[in-house]
Amino acid sequence: MTHNFETRAIHDGQAFDPTTGAVVPPIYQTSTFVQDGIGGFRGGYEYGRSANPTRDSLQTVLASLEGGSAAFSFASGLAAEDALLRAVLTPGSRVIMGNDVYGGTHRLVSRVWGPWGVALETVDMSDLDAVRAAARPGETTVLWVETPSNPLMKISDIAALAEIGHAAGALVVVDNTFASPYVQQPIALGADVVVHSTTKYLGGHSDTLGGALVVNDDALAEKVGFVQFGVGAVSAPMEAWLTVRGIKTLGVRIDRHSENAQAIAEAVVSHPAVEDVYYPGLPSHPGHELAARQMRRFGGMLSVAVRGGGAAARLFAESTEVFQLAESLGGVESLIGYPSEMTHASVRGTELEVPDTIVRLSVGIESIDDLLADVVQALDRVHGA
Repeated sequence: MTHNFETRAIHDGQAFDPTTGAVVPPIYQTSTFVQDGIGGFRGGYEYGRSANPTRDSLQTVLASLEGGSAAFSFASGLAAEDALLRAVLTPGSRVIMGNDVYGGTHRLVSRVWGPWGVALETVDMSDLDAVRAAARPGETTVLWVETPSNPLMKISDIAALAEIGHAAGALVVVDNTFASPYVQQPIALGADVVVHSTTKYLGGHSDTLGGALVVNDDALAEKVGFVQFGVGAVSAPMEAWLTVRGIKTLGVRIDRHSENAQAIAEAVVSHPAVEDVYYPGLPSHPGHELAARQMRRFGGMLSVAVRGGGAAARLFAESTEVFQLAESLGGVESLIGYPSEMTHASVRGTELEVPDTIVRLSVGIESIDDLLADVVQALDRVHGA
């Protein structure tokens, strides 16, 4: 029987413990495993870097939820990205990515891989003709898509970009962190690889760090698996267990995140201190119709352009009470951030530089009345300044 998403999120990779009957499988907090004679591995387990039952349970549910053949869990989102790049890039490779991707992703390719002979080109992923012109056959190794984008919430057409990337012979990678597999299924839309910072919505409680890759090709899975083992940036058992626990409530959390974000976007779009609201759930958003087609919900992330320049934006970011000023996103608690000096400081001076008027909100699952009151009072303070 094929189960629906919410059921698989709770049960896949989570069989009860056969020894005790414990409904929640134990955390295998161990670095090594006793062998039944030399080479006699119990269940295939030898050493914690090569495999661990708790990490395997996370990888099983991730592959199921993203519709992939295999998943790999890492110590951070950037570790996952780096492992994929190690598996597919060589000197002379060329990567194309959006001109508003997460600053850490751009930094990884430009400053870590660039000196090793990997070329990087950025392009507006919402402009299919521009992507088609950039993705020259025989020259493009990876087409890297992030949708919704961070922090300007641009929506890219995954299916169309997959066709363009494949026509050029490129591997099509989609960072699905902002959406989560509950909202969006990139592999079903033609992508080859899905990337996650599991720190965010998958973990969901701001208490674990991790990253993941989901693939749908056996040859690529073998390459990524070797890098995971050979380089060793794997997730620890406790981190994997916390992420699995978070995934069990992913669907209900995303529903509330989305409802709250929609309400805030609609409430502040006409506030005199606000110049623009970047949220795909608003009909005025240029990617609204596309988002409605390829996403189940519009998600819990939105950004606001504040009138009055950088000083006004800083005042807004520093004036909330329920929204806490912090980096990261996707937890049950609401966070507010100032991308140009926080998450995207590494791309200042490049075409990815985030305007200093932008404030990013990760809308949590608290009472919407409290969240609205908090945001409005902060904007009122900006307007009255």
